[in-house]
Amino acid sequence: MCGIVGIFSQEPVAVELYESLIHLQHRGQDAAGILTCDERFYPKHGLGLVREIFTSDDMPQLKGNMGIGHTRYPTAGGYSEADIQPLWIGSPRGIALAHNGNLVNYPELADDIRQKQHRHLNSSLDSEALLLLLADHLAYADPHDEAQFFQQLCNAITHIHERVQGSYSVVSLIIGKGLVAFRDPQGIRPLVWGERKRKDGGCDYIFASETTAFYALGFEPKGDLQPGEVAYVNKAGQLFRRVVSSKSFRPCVFEYVYFARPDATLDGVSVYRSRLRMGQNLAKRWKEKFPDIIPDVVIPAPFTANTSALSFAHEIGVRYSEGLYKNPFIGRTFIMPNQQARSRNVRYKLTPQRTEIENKKVLIVDDSIVRGTTSREIVKMVREFGASEIYFVSSCPPIKHPCFYGIDIPSRKELIAAHETEKQIESYLGVDRLLYQTQEDLVEAVTRRGQHQIEHPCMACMDGVYPCGNLTEEKIQSLELKRELERE
Repeated sequence: MCGIVGIFSQEPVAVELYESLIHLQHRGQDAAGILTCDERFYPKHGLGLVREIFTSDDMPQLKGNMGIGHTRYPTAGGYSEADIQPLWIGSPRGIALAHNGNLVNYPELADDIRQKQHRHLNSSLDSEALLLLLADHLAYADPHDEAQFFQQLCNAITHIHERVQGSYSVVSLIIGKGLVAFRDPQGIRPLVWGERKRKDGGCDYIFASETTAFYALGFEPKGDLQPGEVAYVNKAGQLFRRVVSSKSFRPCVFEYVYFARPDATLDGVSVYRSRLRMGQNLAKRWKEKFPDIIPDVVIPAPFTANTSALSFAHEIGVRYSEGLYKNPFIGRTFIMPNQQARSRNVRYKLTPQRTEIENKKVLIVDDSIVRGTTSREIVKMVREFGASEIYFVSSCPPIKHPCFYGIDIPSRKELIAAHETEKQIESYLGVDRLLYQTQEDLVEAVTRRGQHQIEHPCMACMDGVYPCGNLTEEKIQSLELKRELERE
């Protein structure tokens, strides 16, 4: 999972790209990059947080009125500077690209590039295959006739849809032409867009993973790119849009559970409202399963569970308290690069409040249980501060399968729910009661209002139903082994 943004404006865009990446920092803390262009590309990237990479001195050097940015959370590729996006090539046509998602058939694409096309890959990123496919099919596009160029662009992306298996939301720059954005045919990864009216009657445009930066930059949200849709803004500021191919719409449900910021709206669904409904549905299940167990206090594992915990507490009529204080300057443990870093950072970032915990029956609401180690550490901390009983509920159903579409949900042997029963997990966590959200209640929480296209979100990490990529058991095992070797 990564954060991407592309902006077309009548003014230099470097500062607004930087500010957009700040608003997308939660989607990746490993590395970030900005690339702008006029008649050439101006790139700047580095490892670490956005504020650590860019300085005020960088902004004047990033010239041009259109550009793209990327903040990285690695699910494919290495950790070197060669593996930071945006990527770009100068031939056959100057093209740059930033990608959120993961290509299931990248090994086959890479073999084809190396062995049949006899070309060199400069990085270990699957995004480079997308860049080369796009560049190859635009090599002979007519640069003058806009209607014809857009048709050729649509043809190129149709070919990508046919060749590439997996998830991809993409923003791209083409020197001399404009800004491009497109989404995979099943819409697994999000891609929203907005516009900003100018005094001269024209519009500036933004395409991003989330709407989180729109208000601050003065853009009005206009909705989502549809599955399989292409959007193109030419140098004159004309916007072209077309759905070139689409399949069953399967947006990732984990965006709503954990990854997206609560103030985002994705595919017509308020993330905040969906999390309120998750907590409400979970509380109703609690009352059905444990009618005689009433906690003294409900506390979230901050911050992504705060919203669900708030509605859970309201539904069962119990006081909500932020009994765990989170240091906001320590990153998200889920997207730390290894388990040792995740475990170490739990105690660094969370401090229990004794007055809210001591001698109380405490119910902890968390967004999910992945490996179980972080949840276990949280329970130990609450126990150390004197809780008389501890109950644990998860807004997400048991996660039993790895994700191959861009979220770092690991191999099955690392997923506690893949090989332990709920009773065994309850014992491992050291809690008095454990409750998971059901898959049906999670889907209902995301789709309740019905003012959107979502009917069957991707829940592959929960139900093992992979919507694309021909993921047989043999291929899943191969991909799991590859991922394990990359982690060593």
